[in-house]
Amino acid sequence: MNEGEKKVVSKMITLYCHSKHKQGKGLCEECNSLNNYALQRLERCPFGENKPTCGTCTVHCYKSDMRSRIKEVMRFSGPRMLFIHPVEAIQHFYRESKRKRLK
Repeated sequence: MNEGEKKVVSKMITLYCHSKHKQGKGLCEECNSLNNYALQRLERCPFGENKPTCGTCTVHCYKSDMRSRIKEVMRFSGPRMLFIHPVEAIQHFYRESKRKRLK
């Protein structure tokens, strides 16, 4: 469920962690916990495959501290995804535009 979303959010968190925390290969403890939390939230999303992006969702399932952390990650990583992972970024934007057209 939401495999594309999981892949994109994990890449965004990895990009953020490597740029900000200079951890090397893996994620730092803070970013690893955020990644696990985000993947868990995606797994339990009540909308399933028809999930909108979290910013446009009517149900906010993130705790407030985690929501602020993921917003920071997405603000930093979002624009950079086009240059570092262009295929995944374009696929993500396409899926989102497709969801918006169906509404």
